[in-house]
Amino acid sequence: MREDEKIEPVSSEDLNHSADEAQNGQAPADDHMVAVRERINELAAKAKTDAGLTEAETKERAELREEFLANFRKSFRSQVEMLQVYDDDGNEVTPEKVRQIQRDKGLRDD
Repeated sequence: MREDEKIEPVSSEDLNHSADEAQNGQAPADDHMVAVRERINELAAKAKTDAGLTEAETKERAELREEFLANFRKSFRSQVEMLQVYDDDGNEVTPEKVRQIQRDKGLRDD
């Protein structure tokens, strides 16, 4: 980037989600997971202080971690299930197990 180029700050309008995202449920879920991650980080920081965590906060942290990991696993599984692998010659070599999952979900015609 050149020196005379300026980076514009992110405005609050840039952070608003589109109506399409809100209607199909993506935006609120994304916002929720951001809030979960932020709360986990707050509790982790508090745990490192002399005050530590209360019993209720320890339980909350465990529940939030489990929710976060479940969402991560679900997202990762979805990415793997959408995967198509090709060799250097352009031939599809997607594992049969993944192909079958894609067929079951109606993502493949073959």
